[in-house]
Amino acid sequence: MEKEMVIVLDFGGQYNQLIARRVRECNVYCEVHPYSMSLEKLKELNPKGIIFTGGPNSVYKEGAPGCTREIFEMGIPILGICYGSQLMAYLLGGNVKTAPVSEYGKTEVDVDKSSVLFSDVLEKTICWMSHTDYIEKEPEGFRVTACTPVCPVAAMENAEKQLYAVQFHPEVIHTQEGMKMLSNFVYNICHCSGNWRMDSFVETSIRQIREKVGSGKVLCALSGGVDSSVAAVLLAKAVGKQLTCVFVDHGLLRKNEGDEVEAVFGPKGPYDLNFVRVNAQERFYAKLAGVEEPEIKRKIIGEEFIRVFEEEAKKIGVVDFLVQGTIYPDVIESGLGKSAVIKSHHNVGGLPAYVDFKEIIEPLRLLFKDEVRKAGLELGIPEHLVYRQPFPGPGLGVRIIGEVTAQKVRMIQEADAIYREEIVKAGADKNLGQYFAALTNMRSVGVMGDERTYDYAVALRAVNTSDFMTAEAAQIPWEVLGIVAGRIVNEVKGVNRVLYDCTGKPPATIEFE
Repeated sequence: MEKEMVIVLDFGGQYNQLIARRVRECNVYCEVHPYSMSLEKLKELNPKGIIFTGGPNSVYKEGAPGCTREIFEMGIPILGICYGSQLMAYLLGGNVKTAPVSEYGKTEVDVDKSSVLFSDVLEKTICWMSHTDYIEKEPEGFRVTACTPVCPVAAMENAEKQLYAVQFHPEVIHTQEGMKMLSNFVYNICHCSGNWRMDSFVETSIRQIREKVGSGKVLCALSGGVDSSVAAVLLAKAVGKQLTCVFVDHGLLRKNEGDEVEAVFGPKGPYDLNFVRVNAQERFYAKLAGVEEPEIKRKIIGEEFIRVFEEEAKKIGVVDFLVQGTIYPDVIESGLGKSAVIKSHHNVGGLPAYVDFKEIIEPLRLLFKDEVRKAGLELGIPEHLVYRQPFPGPGLGVRIIGEVTAQKVRMIQEADAIYREEIVKAGADKNLGQYFAALTNMRSVGVMGDERTYDYAVALRAVNTSDFMTAEAAQIPWEVLGIVAGRIVNEVKGVNRVLYDCTGKPPATIEFE
């Protein structure tokens, strides 16, 4: 079956990943690409629809990101969102100006239900606005399909040319009927059939991997986290004993995690894998000595990972392919085209320029985290493994602010183990997307046993999220936090203060570095 695709063209909007995620929730495959993608490349991808994202610029200012007018003549349905709607209006002859009154937040919008985009949507619906510019007058051939008291063109369309635009953000949860609108676009306007399902993804991936690998040997970078575990089992299903999984214990894992990974994937585990464990703790500590900058730490850890794999590959013999558990948020956050680099993930931006393998296979590269979990269940991986806490490739290296040392690793391992234990014991782990402890680079004065201390502060983090693209700080019961704080300062030597991080994503990331 041909894979249907909707393309999201990114004009610098903070919700670019979220738009793609929402389209996939409609069982329609979606990719994010930079706005500078050529028309030739767009035609090669043969999308069923195109979505323009929002962005921070003004379309009428010099240097603002844009596109050629020819894109509107391709006969492909286009939905412009926020900046994307203003760009469509501007390029096609409408008027875009600074709004007399800016709109931000939940706003009641009057919609024209005769528009296919607003089929089954209430005549007055709550939408999320975030704009200082507005479309003062729609282009010729368009009709206004939504408005607010201060925004005369909250939505517009040229149905004949399949061009649609909304000033608000249908992709965020604050727009109450946003999913209806996006579903209307992909099904009733783009005429997608919704064939993007995890069972077909797994089946297709296994077939493609077998074709690519042939009789070659494969080395899998196994961290024991959700992503690399699903990638390992997927490869094992595809090529069996041609696969060797190398687990590098870099000394930056959670407490006892190295032994737990070996128990699952090692010779006594349920999977028929070639498994090699490499204890490289001191090697990584030496490389990280004196390094404080987060990006440099990530790249050091990423390069050292690859070097260890290369060494293990030589021991095994000729290895043609390296497998990694890269997922789509890693790719996007590491910089997509002209998008800003939020942070380099060790299995994307952290890779060195030279890698001694024929090719790197990233079977999960196009999946969001919750889709990876669905793939894991399709592969028969037990739920307790599929739904385990996410853990970054650089491990505690990005949960220790500043220089990484063996002593700091010990402190945060102990603090994190206490936090996770008490969260589960209290039943507060239900519906949490992620929770962990991090070691700040702040030291402060304390009093313990009538003596002055000058020790580190631990920060606790817990977030609610479904897609890990956006997140809200979880409201952990105060009594639970009190128990955790008491245990940490009493049981973890070198820590005398415990803080709780109340920041969402955005503006923060889920991890600290």
